[in-house]
Amino acid sequence: MAAAGRKHLVKDFNHFITCYLCRGYLIKPTTVTECLHTFCKSCIVQHFEESNDCPKCGIQVHETNPLEMLRLDNTLEEIIFKLVPGLREKEEQQELDFWKKNQPKENGQESLRCQRPGHPDGGAAGGGEDDGDGGEDGDYHRSDPQIAICLDCLHNTGQTGESTVTDLMKRFIRCSSRVTVGTIKKFLSLKLKLPSSYELDVLCNGEIMGRDHTLEFIYMTRWRLHGENTYPMVLEYRPRIDFG
Repeated sequence: MAAAGRKHLVKDFNHFITCYLCRGYLIKPTTVTECLHTFCKSCIVQHFEESNDCPKCGIQVHETNPLEMLRLDNTLEEIIFKLVPGLREKEEQQELDFWKKNQPKENGQESLRCQRPGHPDGGAAGGGEDDGDGGEDGDYHRSDPQIAICLDCLHNTGQTGESTVTDLMKRFIRCSSRVTVGTIKKFLSLKLKLPSSYELDVLCNGEIMGRDHTLEFIYMTRWRLHGENTYPMVLEYRPRIDFG
């Protein structure tokens, strides 16, 4: 009974909720998918500017771009905020003070940041092309894990209307890894000025991807499994082929 009623102190969990690099509480906990070690987002990003290895276990995370192997752990972040009283408020205030001090007063941008202390990123980092599904807070999924992709037009398919589907002026984009193939198709239709009824196929390694597949799913199950593939992930598009 005594053991069951024992109260745990926050310091009992410090081993699980502190960053190996800065020794402070994990802020925006970010996990290395290759070894599952977790660090503060800013700490691990800064570390990967100098090294491709995990700072804790030494495993090579990626040959050229270890940032692709990072995933935010929002669940752990919420647990830490619940365990450590006042940590969330302190971090939000520090973010707010930082943007007040460093954001230039142009086009009302500073006031926009001040209205959104719960979203300190505010679109300043990891931006790139938005996926067309911005959400109510206007964050445009920039706080999601990001992925870079190349969109290539697949030529010489012999399909009618092939001349309508051309190369993009800018083939490389960076967006949320949670973007779906359906959203990529909408993006392509918009950029190529295609009729709303026009259908496209999106392929990875020659395989047609389902409309609800996310870029993260495709990367992990289609692109990454081929050792010869390099960064960024390449998706091809073409006029839809009706096999019926």
